[in-house]
Amino acid sequence: MTTELLNTLYVQTQGADLRLDEDTVRVRLPDAPGRRTLPLRRLDGIVLYGHVNLSTELITRCAQDARPITWMSRSGRYLARLDGAVRGNVLLRHAQHQLHDDHDTRVGIARNMVAGKIRNSRWILLRAARDAAPGPRAQIRAAAADLADALAATAAADGIDTLMGIEGAAARAYFSALQHVFRPAEGIPAFLHRNRRPPTDPVNALLSFAYGLLRGLVHGAAEQVGLDPYIGYLHGLRPGKPALSLDLMEEFRPVLADRFALTLLNRRQLRPEHFEHLAGGAVRLTEDGRKTVISAWQEWKLQTWEHPLAGRDVPAGLLPVVQARLLSRHLRGELPGYLPWTAA
Repeated sequence: MTTELLNTLYVQTQGADLRLDEDTVRVRLPDAPGRRTLPLRRLDGIVLYGHVNLSTELITRCAQDARPITWMSRSGRYLARLDGAVRGNVLLRHAQHQLHDDHDTRVGIARNMVAGKIRNSRWILLRAARDAAPGPRAQIRAAAADLADALAATAAADGIDTLMGIEGAAARAYFSALQHVFRPAEGIPAFLHRNRRPPTDPVNALLSFAYGLLRGLVHGAAEQVGLDPYIGYLHGLRPGKPALSLDLMEEFRPVLADRFALTLLNRRQLRPEHFEHLAGGAVRLTEDGRKTVISAWQEWKLQTWEHPLAGRDVPAGLLPVVQARLLSRHLRGELPGYLPWTAA
């Protein structure tokens, strides 16, 4: 079975107005003459940043068509999502809920998710070490060795708290090495460490924005397959927290989000004027910066990656769908375990 990779409509112009016009979306931008229409059948979702207006008719139609609408802050922080009626086989969701309460199954799934993230993080570092100067190369390779040790520890972990501790230590080692990998344009401060809520420098602002894009992609994949995005195996349950979406994000963060950010910065596609500093020290992308990132993200989703279990190359935008289907097969008892996707 193949799945068509449709377009996502990203709207980040403040004051934009979207309305339903028969089977199209009519878009009006403030201070811009005329209007633009887009056929609904070519859209797999709509993502809104900041103050964007939608008509009730458009919201209703998207809900009926199971076309998700996602609301984000201007800085890219996830706010809310509308998916319409629940889809998928109720038996699959029932199995998902039951196996969450089975300790061995939950730990087994979580263990492989963490292992997938660590493997992909190490892949990023080893590739970066090839082109690094001798001094930074040694530090990058030392961090990669730490990740290899973390991977071995993951295989022996027998509880969620232990896995979360391993994942946290691996993330610290990984981000400590990334400071030698980012080479942003002049005027953008060097990346020193990961910070968020809010990010306080341009590189972290870009990373947070990229994670928001990835989160929307993964959440949609879980819904499309029929899984409950709020019942996860690594992340704990909490009202309003899409634990499974966060679980499935982990293995994709290094390759689909971090490498995406590396590419934009190291190719100088983002410059200091693409970021703005807010009161209190927060940093976020400007409107032009978001436009640049979103345009590049649409192209990034089309890049194909080898998927050994699928037996073919898969566009980045569909990798979460493939993994959600593999998880579903495991939950239904068709596969002995969940196998994460790793870059090769």
